[in-house]
Amino acid sequence: MPKYIFVTGGVISSLGKGIASASIGKLLESMGLKITLIKCDPYINVDPGTMNPFQHGEVYVTDDGAETDLDLGHYERFTNAVVGKDNNITSGKVYFSVICKERKGEFLGATVQVVPHITDEIKSQIKKASTGKKLDVVIVEIGGTVGDIESLPFLEAVRQMTLELGRCNAINIHLTLVPYIKSAQEIKTKPTQHSVGKLREIGIQPDILLCRSEKNLSKEIKAKIALFCNVNQDAVIGALDMETIYEIPLIYQKEGLGKLILDLLGLKKTNGELKEWKCGVIDRMRNATKVTTIAVVGKYITLQDSYKSIYEALTHGGIANDTKLQIIKIESEEITKHGAEKSLKDVQGILVPGGFGHRGIEGKIEAIKYARENNIPFLGICLGMQTAVIEFARNVCGMANANSTEFNKKTPYPIISLLEEQKKIKNKGGTMRLGAYGCQIKKGTKSFSAYKKEEISERHRHRYEFNNKYRKIMEAKGIIFSGINPQKNLVEIIELKDHPWFVACQFHPEFKSKPDRAHPLFREFVKAARNK
Repeated sequence: MPKYIFVTGGVISSLGKGIASASIGKLLESMGLKITLIKCDPYINVDPGTMNPFQHGEVYVTDDGAETDLDLGHYERFTNAVVGKDNNITSGKVYFSVICKERKGEFLGATVQVVPHITDEIKSQIKKASTGKKLDVVIVEIGGTVGDIESLPFLEAVRQMTLELGRCNAINIHLTLVPYIKSAQEIKTKPTQHSVGKLREIGIQPDILLCRSEKNLSKEIKAKIALFCNVNQDAVIGALDMETIYEIPLIYQKEGLGKLILDLLGLKKTNGELKEWKCGVIDRMRNATKVTTIAVVGKYITLQDSYKSIYEALTHGGIANDTKLQIIKIESEEITKHGAEKSLKDVQGILVPGGFGHRGIEGKIEAIKYARENNIPFLGICLGMQTAVIEFARNVCGMANANSTEFNKKTPYPIISLLEEQKKIKNKGGTMRLGAYGCQIKKGTKSFSAYKKEEISERHRHRYEFNNKYRKIMEAKGIIFSGINPQKNLVEIIELKDHPWFVACQFHPEFKSKPDRAHPLFREFVKAARNK
């Protein structure tokens, strides 16, 4: 039976529970333990697939086709864990399951209640993620903030599991804020005291406190927190704000978090080594000798988390090329208003990411045209590929009104259109082309040069596809269809013949990039931009 670590958060949202959980996973892996991670989200949506990116941030997609919370991206970037549909549990998923069981008569006439039926289902789904796997530790992150109504069933399930499993088999780690008040020049512990007090009211006593702060915590501050929060002083771990999230595992290691967890869970003590992480990631970031400017032209730029994996994958490409990236975030509608030249004249690379809906599309097309005509390295992803072929059809192939049927159902040149199987779908949730699909790479192309193999697998999240009716005319004008899904003959990657580096893909390569193993397309895109 695996051991369990439950991670909660208090005081404010966006403290970084996902990064904290991923960093704990990295620490434990460095000590030779096999781990997995689970995210519990309190919202009623079954998954985030139908949410607006402005509200929820990006939707992270797994190999098995699950649309999940973006924290699962942190889990896979930091660790070797491969997550899937069982690693993201939502209130919607839990309630849906319980209601289906009730309709089938599985509760034998009982009144269905939050306790025990909902909490039992939460516990069942948490345990399901580790079933059939030889795991040492399962890290369970509870979304939201302690005190939120929505989180209460999950916290009650955690309380029950901690009691049922026993103290050597389950521990609670609480991430909290220790703010520095500049006007008083003091670090304040009261928010942490109140947060832990609220958690204890629910029946959970934290074993370890991760104290997020912009200042180092003195021994006196740690002693005060330990006293008022009923934890040992060595269990008060400083979580100092760092320049990059990839330094967090090193901070935790320095604070002795890994060994403390092993002691509490009764696991064999080993010395965790993060030398490769430090040398291959942190030192390369710090010692980068070149600076390259990349423009990301998107529809949801105003929210940082909307393109979280894109920004991280670009950073990974920079690490692989000993290059520090300056990422300029440009709302595509601004290009429609002011033109591409004003926003893009000083950049060395242009990336157009995915999205849905007509808003901002013409700005993306203008940005792509600017990259094509000015020989600026370009990477298009999902909608970025679709807008790239629309731009090429309009401005190179003479199809003036070419478009996607997503934006104009009556376009005379439907370069992008729905597959027949998608036309019959009415429910929007979980019905796109999702998860890992194979792709055959054409030799002698930039894509083959990046991947260095003919067969790859990448993750998808889209409904619309390139219309093969227009493949020959575009090939004649200079597009190379360098990646094809062999099962359905679908276009996966396109590139241009006479361009330094112009590649666009229908899938999402950002989901498979890691700081110590940059995705091939991001690595080569950044290299081309650096050389520019």
